[in-house]
Amino acid sequence: MTDPVRLAKRVAELRACSRREAELLIAGGWVKVDGIVVEEPQFRVADQRIEIAPQANLAQAEPVTLLLHKPPGQDLSDGQAASPLLGAATLWSEDASGIRPLKMHFAQLSLCAPLEPAAGGLVILTQDWRVIRKLTEDAATLEHEVVVEVAGELAADGLKRLNRGIPFEGRTPPAIKVSWQNETRLRVALKGAQPGQIAHMCEAVGLQVLSMKRIRLGGVPLGKVPPGQWRYLLGGERF
Repeated sequence: MTDPVRLAKRVAELRACSRREAELLIAGGWVKVDGIVVEEPQFRVADQRIEIAPQANLAQAEPVTLLLHKPPGQDLSDGQAASPLLGAATLWSEDASGIRPLKMHFAQLSLCAPLEPAAGGLVILTQDWRVIRKLTEDAATLEHEVVVEVAGELAADGLKRLNRGIPFEGRTPPAIKVSWQNETRLRVALKGAQPGQIAHMCEAVGLQVLSMKRIRLGGVPLGKVPPGQWRYLLGGERF
């Protein structure tokens, strides 16, 4: 029996690479211990069989962006509430990215363009500083498409007023498109949407908001992802 050592140390010896590179290989899911993938560099090994996948590629340790279908009533503002919703078990079965879900994909995620707690739909969680910068710097011009279930009696000129833009907190929307999806649901495309803004607009024309679901942010749609599941942002998708 040899004394147990960190898996990262053993992989660095076998691969003849730095300890940091070994840690990335392990976190990337390229290392097996006795036939089982281990993603924790600090895992202790002694005489177990260590295998490093021949196709191991450090480039695949790139930051990821996750598109979550947030259920209504789920508050993600504390940065931790998303954790029960994120994991390999809740990855949408039709995800087309080809990315293998790894534990490191669910660490150090930033919540961008958050939704109000009562609203549901598309939420962005990312490790990619480029996505963070895009969604932060372009927040005022980024278009949100939202399906809004309403009750009440729409004022006679209500739809025209909504499409002209109703001021909110001293600011009139730079661009807005509102149409009926069916008898109880409005489809709203609004640039730079703010929390409370859609409810304020609807109340101004005699409608009460019952629910809201964001289905698109910029050029990225939620698609058919079910509530409580997520998918990876595809390489060709742009906000």
